[in-house]
Amino acid sequence: MGSHPESKDPLPAPVTPAGRDALDAILTRPTRTVVALDFDGTLAPIVPDPDQARAHPDAVPALAALAPKVASIAVVTGRPAGVAVRHGGFAGVPGLEHLAVLGHYGAERWDAVSGTVTAPAPHPGVAAVRAELPGFLDRIGAWQGTWIEEKGRAVAVHTRRAADPQAAFEALREPLADLATRHGLIVEPGRMVLELRPPGMDKGVALLEYVREVGAEAVLYAGDDLGDLPAFAAVDKLRSDGVPGLLVCSGSSEVGELAERADLVVDGPSGVVRLLAGLAARLD
Repeated sequence: MGSHPESKDPLPAPVTPAGRDALDAILTRPTRTVVALDFDGTLAPIVPDPDQARAHPDAVPALAALAPKVASIAVVTGRPAGVAVRHGGFAGVPGLEHLAVLGHYGAERWDAVSGTVTAPAPHPGVAAVRAELPGFLDRIGAWQGTWIEEKGRAVAVHTRRAADPQAAFEALREPLADLATRHGLIVEPGRMVLELRPPGMDKGVALLEYVREVGAEAVLYAGDDLGDLPAFAAVDKLRSDGVPGLLVCSGSSEVGELAERADLVVDGPSGVVRLLAGLAARLD
């Protein structure tokens, strides 16, 4: 859908009227704008082992160039906030004083100004599921090729290493939903991953609360997978309330639903970084 024009202006053009209106609002009122971004697949390339995920090498310089010109930049992620900060290299960077990381879908928050994470007590169901999962996967014959990621306030089952990742993903959806329900949790699907986590928080709830807290008059949200759909819906809600919003898909053939709803599709994390750098340059 979107493209990178080969010109001196690195800003790609949104393909929808709402997206073009939002980009105009961002460029007109940058100090009243929140730029919100997913981490994995958006600021960091997807890799087989999430522990090895790191922000695109140009991400922090682009964020540091843009952050002083907008109201705030928020990284909204399912990861623990501290992990996203480490993997992103966000701590102690000049220019990133206006950065917040909303981890665990907003249940945790790290602010660059304080350098500390604030969070409520963990949900007891997560510990119960964590203990039960290895035997559960073994019993249903799903141990081969799947693996468990410990996420502190959540636990995730990945199928990307299975012989048929999509088939394994589909086969696990219902059993894991039943397991989650039994312990008061929900399942959040992603790109070849099913995350069991507490209900009540998602990227949409986190984004709405943050935008309202900041008092933003325009918002940009960029994401890449199914977990970002609630944030897309939140931007739709903000638009209906008169707050212009630009929806960006960090291009992936794996999640067509997100690309179809986006105002702008860019070429993965490298495209997101170019967009951020282009915004910063335009706002100079």
